[in-house]
Amino acid sequence: MSDHSSSSSDSSDHEDGPVSKKPKIMAPLEVAPSASDFRAKASQPLIVILDQATLETVKNKRNVYELLNCDDHRELCKKKLRKGPNEFRPDILHQELLALLDSPLNKAGLLKVYISTKKSVLIDVNASIRIPRTYKRFAGLMVQLLHKMKIKAATGGNPGDSSSGTLLKVIKNPVSQYLPAGTRCFGMSSQGTLYRPSALARALLPASVDTKSDSNAASSPPPPTCFIIGAMSTGHVTIEDYPFIEKMISVSEYPLSGAAAISRLLAAIEEQWDVV
Repeated sequence: MSDHSSSSSDSSDHEDGPVSKKPKIMAPLEVAPSASDFRAKASQPLIVILDQATLETVKNKRNVYELLNCDDHRELCKKKLRKGPNEFRPDILHQELLALLDSPLNKAGLLKVYISTKKSVLIDVNASIRIPRTYKRFAGLMVQLLHKMKIKAATGGNPGDSSSGTLLKVIKNPVSQYLPAGTRCFGMSSQGTLYRPSALARALLPASVDTKSDSNAASSPPPPTCFIIGAMSTGHVTIEDYPFIEKMISVSEYPLSGAAAISRLLAAIEEQWDVV
């Protein structure tokens, strides 16, 4: 996938010169806020769209459908599809979903994820889903999703539990219709403007929404924020594909995998929102 990267040009966060050795001072431990405090930090969850994921099925010699990938179907990619095998990397999506859904931000109820494939299939991801740890099981889940159009949780859950509903489902395009009004969208790319993640989080996301001290907070909450991140091995997220993108950004000066860029971005947002 196109590596997403960046680091901040914010001079306030940059320290020049060597780090001097100072005696270690043990700071007292701080009590972390509760989960309910997390949700009070933002009026709406952060939205992430994983773009250009390669999810296609192919029938093998045993007449069983498999998820097309560069390791198991190299010759098929070259001879029949006439494409480079490295274009078919569903493992990138697997890594990125693990980074997103295993994050404290998601567990605090402050993250919403969508997947858009190269075949223009749009997938709604339930925050409560537990993505399989191994690629083989993940691939089987994706094949089931592409054929049945939805994945439901196993029966027997509590009626009021959100995890007892639909965990994955194919929905109608375009993705813009699912973004709340006023959502600010940013594309991530190694070619974007370089920002330090902590400075980016402070600039785009309010630290908290205090409706008691600010009478205007309830009437005009801050707009939601959306990041569009590539889930492909080559290429970039482009404004041509998403005209509503305000700016292309990067979070490191070094090439990063999609999962590493996601972890770097979410860590800064969790720090901004006091999600521990």
